[in-house]
Amino acid sequence: MNKQPTILITGATSGIGESLLHRYISKGYQVIACGRNEEKLKQLAHDNAHVIPLAFDVTDTEQICKAANKINEIEHIDILMLNAGDCRYIDNAKAFDGALFASVIATNLQSLGHILEYFLPKVITGGQIVFVSSSATILPFPRAEAYGASKAGIDYLANSLRLDLKAENIAVTLVHPGFIKTPLTDKNDFPMPFLLSSEQAASRIYQGVSERKSYLHFPKRLTWIMRFISLLPNFIWQSIALKNESNDKNVRNDKK
Repeated sequence: MNKQPTILITGATSGIGESLLHRYISKGYQVIACGRNEEKLKQLAHDNAHVIPLAFDVTDTEQICKAANKINEIEHIDILMLNAGDCRYIDNAKAFDGALFASVIATNLQSLGHILEYFLPKVITGGQIVFVSSSATILPFPRAEAYGASKAGIDYLANSLRLDLKAENIAVTLVHPGFIKTPLTDKNDFPMPFLLSSEQAASRIYQGVSERKSYLHFPKRLTWIMRFISLLPNFIWQSIALKNESNDKNVRNDKK
């Protein structure tokens, strides 16, 4: 049996996922790197013998099943890192984009059920599952109906699963990052306070997961402010959110 610790990371070809891959390799892990970009996965595996590439689309159940079958020789997974996700916004709430909403929910939330179905059985007793959610679930934000709803679903899934896996001695860690510089956030057209690099995020996640923490949130100077605002009466935090959205909208219009 392979004694080298093994971690499976979804969304491992860019952003936080790629930074986590390099972090865990440096700590002696074998990394099952998952993503849609097959060429990037092959390059990652070519550059490091400790990377096992596994190409699949998280929204395609058949691809997930085939991917799981490809690693039958992997007898155990120590950490299942569920990191892949999408971020798109509802720009006109009155003309609600149902297709966009369904697509974001499918990528960020619904896919997790199928990934857990095929990969959770490989997680060893004493292992760990990590859900990378978002600090956006602390407070509702304008335009974030799809993204926020999907991440809120992840929170509930993680917190519920933690109860049911306690008897198996499998820890569940829920991660609430703030704004992290990634290809996804590069598309954002609004200010992102306390922006961290993906390497900084990976370092914080690695440390918290190593300590088997149930909950991680960072940067704390952002998340504590958000938690404080969430405790205020609704009309106060809603007025703050709407004022910020109005300012951001003016900035977006000026850039057009």
